[in-house]
Amino acid sequence: MAWVGGILIVLVVGTIATIAYINNTSTNVSIDDNVLPATDMIRVTTPLPNVLVQSPLVAKGEARGNWYFEAVFGIKVKDSNGQVIGSGFATAKDEWMTTDFVPFEATINFSKPTTETGTIVFEKNNPSGLPENDASISVPVYFSDNASKL
Repeated sequence: MAWVGGILIVLVVGTIATIAYINNTSTNVSIDDNVLPATDMIRVTTPLPNVLVQSPLVAKGEARGNWYFEAVFGIKVKDSNGQVIGSGFATAKDEWMTTDFVPFEATINFSKPTTETGTIVFEKNNPSGLPENDASISVPVYFSDNASKL
């Protein structure tokens, strides 16, 4: 009967470890298909995946109120080497203190990229700084030849 107790201990420890892992894993979504990026937290309508973009980039969509903090969240423009070539903030266009979807809009200027492709990263605002509260969605894009107007 001692083996039954050992099995129970392994099951309990395994369950606790699994729950801790799930709770401590940040949510990062990458959209690779040419479809409208959407999650249960944020829906990006502009830019769509794999479209041609240039500076200034206009981003639009809607995010749940808890994606924002003080009515904003961050957006980064990265080249395919992962280099940040521009960043800014999306602003809620309606009351953001809700769990419902709230429209957002942003205009981001970025430097001339050295690569043909990159990503637009929409980052959940995380004022706590705790990794378990991080979340993002990345939309792949192509850069036009005249990507920078800076």
